[in-house]
Amino acid sequence: MDPQELANLAHLRRARDLIDREYARPLDVPTMAQRALMSPAHFSRRFRAAYGETPYSYLMTRRIERAMTLLRAGMSVTDACMTVGCTSLGSFSSRFTEIVGETPSAYRGREHDAVTAMPACVAKVRTRPSRNAPTATGAPAPSLAPDIENVPSRIREAGPTAAA
Repeated sequence: MDPQELANLAHLRRARDLIDREYARPLDVPTMAQRALMSPAHFSRRFRAAYGETPYSYLMTRRIERAMTLLRAGMSVTDACMTVGCTSLGSFSSRFTEIVGETPSAYRGREHDAVTAMPACVAKVRTRPSRNAPTATGAPAPSLAPDIENVPSRIREAGPTAAA
């Protein structure tokens, strides 16, 4: 890895840290890109290449993660939605269901005794939402990654460096 790539990763980490700290305030890609000292389009491409998801997707996953904690503590769905920085309850609920595999109300309503018994550091890892984790019903969540079989063979053969 050359020095420029290391510098880019450091800038991307700065933007990711901004998302992790300021998830509840309105964040947009230009603001995140400014923190990374990149143009918005270049930032989005580099962020996705480095972390496997778009900056907005990462932001929403962090918001859902924080909302899960608030819902386990008994906060109402509407209050959790607004506390984590979402402005639309409908969009929040559909994204929550997409990522977690159950509605926010169902998640809030079920028992979370095992999570409260765990040390906080373990609970954070075990409850972190994942887009490819099995849903609450046990069925695998739909993959958000492109189906490799539908990618033209010349792109598959070229590998990720040629497509970027």
